[in-house]
Amino acid sequence: MSFQDFHTVIFSVDKGVATLTLNRPESLNSFNAQMHDEVKTAIREVRENKDIRCLLITGNGRGFCAGQDLNDRAVNDASRPVDLGDSVERNYNPLIRAINTLNVPVICAVNGVAAGAGANIAMACDIVFAGYSASFIQSFARIGLIPDSGGTWSLTRALGLPRAKALALLGEKLTAEQAEQWGMIWRCVDDAQLMQEASAVAENLASQPTLALANIKRLLNGSFANTLDHQLELEKETMRHLGYSQDYAEGVAAFLEKRAPEFKGE
Repeated sequence: MSFQDFHTVIFSVDKGVATLTLNRPESLNSFNAQMHDEVKTAIREVRENKDIRCLLITGNGRGFCAGQDLNDRAVNDASRPVDLGDSVERNYNPLIRAINTLNVPVICAVNGVAAGAGANIAMACDIVFAGYSASFIQSFARIGLIPDSGGTWSLTRALGLPRAKALALLGEKLTAEQAEQWGMIWRCVDDAQLMQEASAVAENLASQPTLALANIKRLLNGSFANTLDHQLELEKETMRHLGYSQDYAEGVAAFLEKRAPEFKGE
């Protein structure tokens, strides 16, 4: 599939930053089967293209993502229910795993409502910006479901069990300002400045030692399952590996020579 053939997302690369814009504004960028396929293709390009050193995800229009398009999941015949587990296994689980394991930072710019899977896709990203008009809604319980797309994992880790339970059980809207105060996102900014701020951070990260950034992601994401001793061993081995990298040599040389480093991500 060519990027020019995309209809539900917009994908572009500039200055080492890939920008993936969800582009079904008439449905608040909710996911249908075609969007899932196009997002998979775009993220595969990010993983395989060594010139891409940061990914920025946002939405087109007045919302970031309303989650799943329920028209693709409507139960039209009670005797033939929809297998939602199959949908999660084929689409949402691979997407969350891909974001989590990408060897580049993933920035999210939430430009409006992020509901259901949309909220949890945002939370799977490494750094989340949100406009003041944005909001996060765990809307699953309203239609008899549980948070998917890693929601039951990321909510508890970001917010603690009491707040995670309340948001998931009540399905109430959480404003961007409250999300920032609770530590669920990195920063809340003026709507008009959202893409400018997120893009500036993405461009900065794309110029940094990407190999180190990838390992920071890996160690922090895995730390919840590790003992301190195991984590210390991982730090030792990772430092040994990075100590042989070109980026480390360049970083030290630039520091000693009092100049700006030119990292290659190698």
